[in-house]
Amino acid sequence: MTEPTRLWGARFRAAPAPELMALSRSDASHFRLAPYDLAASAAHARELVRAGILTAAEGETIAAALIELARDTATGTVRPNQGDEDVHTFLERALTERLGTLGGKLRAGRSRNDQAANDLKLYLRDVARRLAGHVMLLQQALVAQAEAHVATLAPGFTHLQPAQPVTFAHQLLAHAQTFARDVERLQDWDRRSARSPLGAAALAGSAIALRPDLSAAELGYDGPCENSIDAVGSRDHVAEFLFVAAMLSVHLSRLAEEVFLWSSRQFRWVELDDAYATGSSIMPQKKNADIAELTRGRASRLIGGLTAMLTALKGLPFAYNRDLAEDKRAAFEAVDTLDAVLPAMAGMLRTMRVNVDTLKRQSVEGFTLATEVADWLSRRGVPFSEAHEITGALVRHCEDRGIGLQDLADADLAAVDPRLTPEIRSCLTPEAAVAARSGHGGTAPERVREQLARLRELLVEQDSWAQAYDGPRG
Repeated sequence: MTEPTRLWGARFRAAPAPELMALSRSDASHFRLAPYDLAASAAHARELVRAGILTAAEGETIAAALIELARDTATGTVRPNQGDEDVHTFLERALTERLGTLGGKLRAGRSRNDQAANDLKLYLRDVARRLAGHVMLLQQALVAQAEAHVATLAPGFTHLQPAQPVTFAHQLLAHAQTFARDVERLQDWDRRSARSPLGAAALAGSAIALRPDLSAAELGYDGPCENSIDAVGSRDHVAEFLFVAAMLSVHLSRLAEEVFLWSSRQFRWVELDDAYATGSSIMPQKKNADIAELTRGRASRLIGGLTAMLTALKGLPFAYNRDLAEDKRAAFEAVDTLDAVLPAMAGMLRTMRVNVDTLKRQSVEGFTLATEVADWLSRRGVPFSEAHEITGALVRHCEDRGIGLQDLADADLAAVDPRLTPEIRSCLTPEAAVAARSGHGGTAPERVREQLARLRELLVEQDSWAQAYDGPRG
């Protein structure tokens, strides 16, 4: 039987125990890093040519073999086996099977420590663009719905109680703004993560790979890390990525929670498309917002992954420690979760139907126009503290009579306070209420249209960032 490839062990008198290898071997999900490890290996081969470790001809042979290996791993022709401890072992084995001892030369001047840090960083920089694209699809769904409902009246809530009328577009765009910041966080994270760990080797730097700046440029980085110990011993870029992912998942969960409410029989604001809802195995009438429910539940995983990564880091001496291998488990789960929930949420939002008449009817329920009364009095010189009391008394009068503010007769107004004249009715409509909120960021339809225009411009800029990446892709 062929002995498994090992990148260590010559000083040991006994082979690794099966229990050790079972614990040490990477999870199968980690082998997704193969394209990034191969890209880094190609850059390292050129570094070894510069260092005189490889001849130009050997460098070309290795480069060609790496291209073939990248193709074969992508198609599944070449796969890891049980003897491969990790992605680095797997690819070195595959390379030496093709090139013999020449494949083993590629290990000079580097360590699994800088390889591991580099592979995950390249993966996350690539994936950040893909996730941004998913977020922008969700954004586009929200924008399309908002464009259709710029003037659709809806009740706005605070404390989950009716508060003031808003336009439904304004409510949708509140979510869109949070997602736009999530993409901005990815962009900001990427700026800090654009430093290559290659050349750091185990921790002290390499005595062979002396031009990490050139390798960094080849891999799409802005430059190499400034400190070799920091390069292999830090994972704050992973923790920060996990924070961005967790924050995004929280924003998704908040949107999911609103979809539950909007689609409930009690609210009836929206109806979900049948293709994006599920039923019950026992209750034939049910139509459930399972996408929203699963999204809300899976946010807990991303929050847990961030907590796990921070906990793993907090007590480590500053250099490489095997504890750092937890970075991949947390990062991959975050990426896989977002890859699943973002397209599903986008489809659900894109296809939902809005019940405009229901929203308009509910926009004035619960005395949502009360603030209009207080503002009307304030504009006529009544101190707002006093206007607030008058309005509260007016609401109480309505409750006692079982009517709404818009149903008040002249006598009702005068009975509460003589300053409540019939002219106040001009502001007691939901249309007037939203039109009055015409400051920047307000719910007035003209302000919402401007918000939409600015958001569309931002989405174009963010899409350009995602498409402009020149590092290796998976």
